[in-house]
Amino acid sequence: MGRWEPGARERLVVAAVDLFTEQGYDATTVAQIAERAGVTKSTFFRHFPDKRELLVAGQETLSRLLAEGIVEAPDDASPLEAVAAGLERASSAMGSMNRDLAPRLKAAVAASAELQERDALKSVSLAAAMTTALIARGVPDTTAALAGELGVLAFKRGYAEWSEGERDGKDELAAYVLAALDELRAASASLG
Repeated sequence: MGRWEPGARERLVVAAVDLFTEQGYDATTVAQIAERAGVTKSTFFRHFPDKRELLVAGQETLSRLLAEGIVEAPDDASPLEAVAAGLERASSAMGSMNRDLAPRLKAAVAASAELQERDALKSVSLAAAMTTALIARGVPDTTAALAGELGVLAFKRGYAEWSEGERDGKDELAAYVLAALDELRAASASLG
C-alpha cells in the first residue's frame, strides 16, 4: 500500500462511494475504504476525520470558490448576478470525476440517514459562505440570505441535471447551474 502516492484523497472518495453503493454506508468500514483505495488507514485519517466526511470532500474549496466569485463580481452586480459569478467560479472546479460519481453518491445518500444529515449540513455551509460574501459586498442580511439559499438550490438543481445528462463531455456544469438560477429567479418573480 502506498503511503504518499498522489491522488490518494480522490481514490479514497471513489472507493468510499463505490463501497457505500455496493454494501451500504453502515456496513462499510474505514479499513475497507483504505484497502480499496490502495492506502493505509493512517493515510485515510490524514485526509478525513471519519467516513462520513468523505461525502463533503472539497466542501471548503467549493465554499471558498463561491465566495471568491461573489466578492470579485462587478461592483454594480445585483445580489443574484454576484451569486451567478460565484456559481460559475465554483462550477469550473467540477470535472468528469464529479460527474461520474454523482449517481452513485446520490444513491448512497438516499440510503443513509446519516449521509442525508451530512448532505444537509453541506448545503447550509454553502449558503452561509454565499451569504457572508454578499454581506461583505454591502447586501442587506435578509436579501443576502435569500440570494445564498437560491444559489444553493440552483447549484443542486444544475448539478443534478448535469450529472444525469449525456456524457459527451461537451457541456459544462456552469451552464446547467446558471440556467437553474435563471429559472429560480423567474419563479420567485412570479410569487407576486
